Amino acid sequence: MKSVFKISVFILLIGVWVGCEGDYRQEARGSFGEVVVLMDSTQFESETAEALRETFGGWIQTIPGKPPRFDLRFQDFTTNEQLEHYKRYRNLIVAAPINDSTNTGELVRALLNDEIEQQVREGEAFAFPLKDHWYRNQWVMLLSGQSDSTLAQQIRNSEETLTDNLINKELNRYTEEIYDRGEQVALADSIWQEEGWKIRIQHDWIKNIDTTYSENGEEQHFMTMRRPLPENDRWFWMWWKKVDDASQIDEDWINAKRDSLTKQWIRGSRDSSYVTTAHNRPHETEQFMFNDKLAFETLGIWTMTNDAMAGPFVNFTVYDDKTNRLFMLEFAQFAPKYDKRRFVRQFRSMLRTFETDSTWQTPVGEMAAEE
Repeated sequence: MKSVFKISVFILLIGVWVGCEGDYRQEARGSFGEVVVLMDSTQFESETAEALRETFGGWIQTIPGKPPRFDLRFQDFTTNEQLEHYKRYRNLIVAAPINDSTNTGELVRALLNDEIEQQVREGEAFAFPLKDHWYRNQWVMLLSGQSDSTLAQQIRNSEETLTDNLINKELNRYTEEIYDRGEQVALADSIWQEEGWKIRIQHDWIKNIDTTYSENGEEQHFMTMRRPLPENDRWFWMWWKKVDDASQIDEDWINAKRDSLTKQWIRGSRDSSYVTTAHNRPHETEQFMFNDKLAFETLGIWTMTNDAMAGPFVNFTVYDDKTNRLFMLEFAQFAPKYDKRRFVRQFRSMLRTFETDSTWQTPVGEMAAEE
């Protein structure tokens, strides 16, 4: 069986090389958020399988209902026909110890060259992502180690790296899907011309508030958009102002600032109700560089004061040191009957389309008004 695997891999590599001008293969199939795990059925309850459930299948604490990161589906194969069926899936993990004598072990060794296989045997490497290996837009991860327990520990030790690798692939896919349905290019371009920033806007989002106001003697800007649908209300808001530096920004500052903004601008149907962070639930902030700018992403759950409403939010805080402007952007949703994991990843994808014009200068008319 191993010789069959090696021949098929060799043919695949030739096909990809010949088609380098354009990938005309079929697109991988499967649902967003679904991962097929190829593993021998005798190992479905192994330490490696449990480590995969804890990492890729771990609960997301920052979304109502705590859904799993991914829906894992463990599968075995005994024939090449079955293997060909599973090779078509969008997200695929192939896991087996390097000396495993099962069909999955044979497949892993067939996909690794001698040098990489030796690294696995010596404990120097264990995870190998393959991009678009059998089909277009496919994510494949090979996992192999010296033993079942060793591989399980390696997976747990690299949880964030492994899961982020797949999440980033999913975010890219969502970006393609979201804007393939249409977008408001003219609206985004007008914001770019007037305000020096933009974000790609889906075709059916409606712009609502767009205001400039003064607080503590500082000019600030606030904008909202909404996508109201039956039982699935989604909104976006954006705040920005000039600042001298970003040294004050940390998780506490972000949470306090977003709460003050939602209290002022994102109100409920009652006079006393407004959106605020559900501080009794976990929320996470990650700092990173985004398009060469300091950025923070905050994931968590919002709640409506004096009302029985809650939902997920995704917040971006970005500092443009070229124009000394601080931006805060947020998507949120109220949709009790819908899969919130899906929409949170859509929000994360859309926020990553945010751009600022680092040559931006306040228009002359506005500068005169400020003086």
